[in-house]
Amino acid sequence: MNKSDLIVGLDIGTTKICAVVGQLNEAGGIEVVGIGNSVSTGLRRGVVVNIEQTVQSVRKAVEEAELMAGCEINSVYVGIAGSHIMGINSHGIIGVKGGEVSQRDIERVLDAARAVAIPADREVIHILPQEYTVDNQNGIADPLGMAGIRLEVRVHIVTGAISSAQNIVRSCHRSQLEVSEIVLESLASAKAVLTDEEREIGVALVDLGGGTTDIAVFANNAIKYTSVLALGGQNLSNDIAFGLRTPLASAEKIKIKYGCALTELVHADEYIEVPSVGGRESRRLTRQVLAEICEPRMEEILYLVDQSLVSSGYKDLIGAGVVLTGGTSLIEGCQELGEQIFNLPTRIGYPRNVGGLKDVVNSPKFSTAVGLLCYGAEKEMSGQKKFTSSHNESSMFEGLLSRMKKWFADVS
Repeated sequence: MNKSDLIVGLDIGTTKICAVVGQLNEAGGIEVVGIGNSVSTGLRRGVVVNIEQTVQSVRKAVEEAELMAGCEINSVYVGIAGSHIMGINSHGIIGVKGGEVSQRDIERVLDAARAVAIPADREVIHILPQEYTVDNQNGIADPLGMAGIRLEVRVHIVTGAISSAQNIVRSCHRSQLEVSEIVLESLASAKAVLTDEEREIGVALVDLGGGTTDIAVFANNAIKYTSVLALGGQNLSNDIAFGLRTPLASAEKIKIKYGCALTELVHADEYIEVPSVGGRESRRLTRQVLAEICEPRMEEILYLVDQSLVSSGYKDLIGAGVVLTGGTSLIEGCQELGEQIFNLPTRIGYPRNVGGLKDVVNSPKFSTAVGLLCYGAEKEMSGQKKFTSSHNESSMFEGLLSRMKKWFADVS
């Protein structure tokens, strides 16, 4: 297997760590050739709180993926989430040199849009162009080669805490992995589950993970809004453990197998076995009791998502509705509850656009990992692969040197 053709997506989540290995085929598609999973114990709400435990979990997932794919993994595209993630919209404008928009002009206008005040403890993770305007002609996706004297761009800037990003990179480095790029998890999930039509018409992607719920709004084929809520499936497991007086590990299994987000969908004659704590005998309870615990928490999470969409001002743009993905979206009744709360068409998003072992990853819980694979494939094919040197100690000097070189090129 040619190492240069391999791409690896590494989803470092709150409850699980997943590595998916893909290979580019001759047609430009992605073939999934390996997957590895491990339980995540070193993260809380998407943020690394114990590097040693995270490293052990990463190594286990990567070794499992290497074994299945029959290869050695050296570099990964890794996801980032957590309540520290913030997204803002910005605007940049420059004069075009020579009357024709060049690649250098595009870089300059993006730099101009990037010039917003960001606290010292935060860094830019993504600068995502929404649309370009050349001499008052707006709605342009790619202005390269167009005639004009003024170039404008609207962008969505995603920022995160420097320490959180550094801890993710350090966890990978200590697992003998290079980080090709850090990618916002909701952006990655969108690559895996959304259709081109949904992106064009307007859609909200809601990734219901273990520790966080990630939100991304797309319209006119561009990202408009991102947000992260510090709530997820783990909160649901904690509620079940407390409400049914059962160990947390048992609560997690009960949630996955019997959980229901709508009490009305459960029949009165359905029963479940609930393990007790302290060596006591298991109890037999109706599934309705479980649903009565699950529904309020799921209702709270989806209500907060709806509030976030309303406050963003973009809910009216969501013509294609809401796509729910992530492991927690597998709970029965999640789609129906979503339609009630959002008052919009709602579906569960499964990974798509991959071949090979696609049956193995055909679940919403693998959306982020598969999306990281898709993101990496796009970068590799477009030749934009870059190492995130911004997380190294020498990054400040390198960044300053790079900007000075560009400035001298502009003035010469």
